[in-house]
Amino acid sequence: MMRSLWTAASGMNAQQFNIDTISNNLSNVNTTGFKQVRADFEDLLYQTSRIAGTPATEETVVPTGIQVGHGVKVGASQRMFTQGSLQNTGNEADIAIQGEGFFRTLQLDGTYGYTRDGSFKIDSNGQFVTSNGNKMLPELVLPEDFIRESLAISQDGRVTVKIPGNDDPIQVGQLQIYRFVNPAGLQAIGDNTYKITNASGDAITGTPGFDGMGKTLQKFIENSNVSVVKEMVNMIVAQRAYELNSKAIQTSDTMLGIANNLKR
Repeated sequence: MMRSLWTAASGMNAQQFNIDTISNNLSNVNTTGFKQVRADFEDLLYQTSRIAGTPATEETVVPTGIQVGHGVKVGASQRMFTQGSLQNTGNEADIAIQGEGFFRTLQLDGTYGYTRDGSFKIDSNGQFVTSNGNKMLPELVLPEDFIRESLAISQDGRVTVKIPGNDDPIQVGQLQIYRFVNPAGLQAIGDNTYKITNASGDAITGTPGFDGMGKTLQKFIENSNVSVVKEMVNMIVAQRAYELNSKAIQTSDTMLGIANNLKR
């Protein structure tokens, strides 16, 4: 059987994965804090008929070898943690991170999650939680009688509010930011949340705005960093690559047909 059939098939499978990745990026173009994913590819093993440098005569060697590849495979799907654009929402509980870092949340199973989605909500206990009800960590609980319009979060994460009968704001909490040596090694688990893996390394805790941590911006959310135009161009390139691989299979099939007809 001609190896080009399977080689081109591997290319079609790889481009299908590429389209799947691009589609996921485009579907999350309006997801708060979403980070674009890029598909990386690797060539497969090579069949070597002659190694470069093989002696040709007593004084010369062949300058190039003879190799043929067997296609392509998906090497990685890497998440790009570039800054997304910031959107002013006017909501007191919205917080965006400008720079490096994540918020920590407590998951339902008791483990820690990390997110760039700062569209927090204030529950009936006056606690900051995610849209799914997961608590922000360190826990941030507001007084029962706090004046909502007075809620203020500084760029270094200090949270202050006013209460009736007191004109001076009181500090009720201090936000912490967490960053990683290799954020691309985090595992996405959905709900705009990531979990630590051996590849990401342990979380490094810090105060917003210090020691390489990003600043916290109240009344802002971070939009997805997906570029629609870039993804559309990537989709066109992937579609053409898929088409070219299918043409290679058709050509190989035609060549097999010609060989079969030699007997007539």
